[in-house]
Formats: sequence, structure tokens, C-alpha cells
Amino acid sequence: MEIGAKIRFLRLARSLTQEELADRCELSKGFISQLERDQTSPSIATLMDILQALGTDLRQFFSEDSVAGPVFERDDFAVKQEPESGRETAWLVPDAQRNRMEPILVCLAPGASTESDDPHEGEEFGYVLEGTIWVVTGAVRTRARHGDSFLIHPSEPHRLENPGRRPARVLWVSAPPSF
Repeated sequence: MEIGAKIRFLRLARSLTQEELADRCELSKGFISQLERDQTSPSIATLMDILQALGTDLRQFFSEDSVAGPVFERDDFAVKQEPESGRETAWLVPDAQRNRMEPILVCLAPGASTESDDPHEGEEFGYVLEGTIWVVTGAVRTRARHGDSFLIHPSEPHRLENPGRRPARVLWVSAPPSF
């Protein structure tokens, strides 16, 4: 089990920043960041504090019960709204870190972009549901319009940008999950 990925999912589901979670647990933002990327491990006491701040406990956190499905309703999604940056991200499958892929819905206001994602293993697929975006990989920018799809082999930093005057919506699938 990837503890960091699951903590990140729970944090985002509760619309908390790393800094907000760190403050609630009297930890540093850097520690939360490293924990979410599985670069460090918490003590049991620290993990219990984090889980309490996230509204769960050790038993629920480590439960291997399978997620219901195959259909997930909007109430099942973890949604992170970032009005100041013009982004909204919805994780469409609960506990996606247990799967081989992570489907998300990315909504970008005019002029907004996703955060740059560092190089990593795997592949990323996207389908533009609405609007026009730039798919930026390294120094290369490629336009994708409504109805277009894209495939990224993330060997370079990458992000999406909405250069248009209307919102853009993209179905984005990472394999393996990248959170």
C-alpha cells in the first residue's frame, strides 16, 4: 500500500492544502509533501494525528475493502476547487491509487493552467471535452481542441494550459496513478 498516495487523496477530498494539513498536525509542509511522495515514513503517533485531521482512523485507513462500483456517482468524487488559480480537479474513482490508472476531470478557466508535473514513470492520456488547450511537454506546446486526444510519455515536466476565452474541460488518465 502506498501510504502517501492515500493520504494525498484524503487531503484533497477534504479540500485541504499541504500547509493546512501540516498546521493541524503541528508538522511542516515539507514533511507532508515528502510523506505524500513516499519519501519519508511517519511514526505511528504522527500517522494517527494526520488521520484524525483527515477524519479517519488507522483501521479505516488500512482497510483493504474493495471500493463499490462499477458505477461512481458525483458524491463519490473527490473534488478540489482552486478559484484563485482557475482550476477544478475531480478524481472520478475513489481510492484510485489501488488501481492501475487514475482518471480525473480537469476544468480550467480561461488563462488557467495545471501545475507542472515533474517527469515520472508511466503514461498520461487526455481527451478534450470542451474548449481548447495547450499540452506543454518540456519546451514543446501543442494545441488540442474539443474532440482531440493526447498521449504523454512523461519524461519531461508537463502541464495543460487554457489559452482561450472559454473554460476547458479535459478527461485525463494517468497510468499508474501519479498522486
